[in-house]
Amino acid sequence: MPQAATLKLADAVLDGQRRALGRAITLVESNKVDDRANAYELLELLRQRTAGQPLAVRVGITGVPGAGKSTFINALGIALIEQGHKVSVLAVDPSSSKTGGSILGDRTRMGVLAQSDQAFIRPSPSGTHLGGVARATREAMLLVEAAGYDVVLVETVGVGQSEVAVASMVDTFLLLTLARTGDQLQGIKKGILEMADVIAVNKADGDNEATSQVAARELRTAMHLVGQVTPPQVLTLSAQTGSGLMDVWQAVLKHRARLGSCDGLNKRRANQQRDWLWALIDDTLLQAMRQSTSVVQRRAAVEQAVEDGQISAIDGAEQLLKLLAADVPTRWLV
Repeated sequence: MPQAATLKLADAVLDGQRRALGRAITLVESNKVDDRANAYELLELLRQRTAGQPLAVRVGITGVPGAGKSTFINALGIALIEQGHKVSVLAVDPSSSKTGGSILGDRTRMGVLAQSDQAFIRPSPSGTHLGGVARATREAMLLVEAAGYDVVLVETVGVGQSEVAVASMVDTFLLLTLARTGDQLQGIKKGILEMADVIAVNKADGDNEATSQVAARELRTAMHLVGQVTPPQVLTLSAQTGSGLMDVWQAVLKHRARLGSCDGLNKRRANQQRDWLWALIDDTLLQAMRQSTSVVQRRAAVEQAVEDGQISAIDGAEQLLKLLAADVPTRWLV
């Protein structure tokens, strides 16, 4: 039976109360054992209450450094709100390697959108998660959808092979890039091109418009070489002026509609649930390792022995895993 506090929080989230939504996301981001248990209870309760509701549009947005991701999201979010949508932005900041804190601050880069009552922006530090997305981003998506946001935009840290993490939790993966002098594809890895569902060359205005068109043509050629069955649509836009902005959104909707026409959307959502299953297992085991009394007591000694060359990293890992296996609290297994 859910606790009274969990029921109250669930009711507030479903009612669209922004402060309650913020508290709920803070709860699912917590690493505390009790908080994680309450978070799972809240998520299950919301899942039951929102079953059968229309699926929100989930879009992952990544891009080369300086591609204008936040400017694009700010402009797109405002345009979508004007059309009657409620827009949530889960923007993952690079984390400081020393403090773990968020170092960019997306609210300042999406100032106009952040002022709208129909928008909810949640910057979260990416921490040590290799996927460029915060550990609890998947859970946060479920929360904002339960709160009535029908468009969820996930801005990732940047371009890299590990961006596969965000591609596994959205319906459409959008790559923003720029026209560059010389090799237009410089800085874009093949893995990103393979995952992209829509590609947009940003800042196609003024003197950059012609070079942006050239970059788009080269990208279309490159996508045929990648070998995708259905190459992504490649467009140009200027997030600054708004030119081409809604064309990109229509490309996103077209891709999503194509998924829906062949039951691909349901399959993708089913795969997302499977991926979430293993993400939860990975995270739970990692937290168990960090909180195991036996592991905590022996960790420093094992690390030092590895650093000194007395034992190999393989031997050290085996020692700590054996300690964990003997010391895993029952609560981690239920």
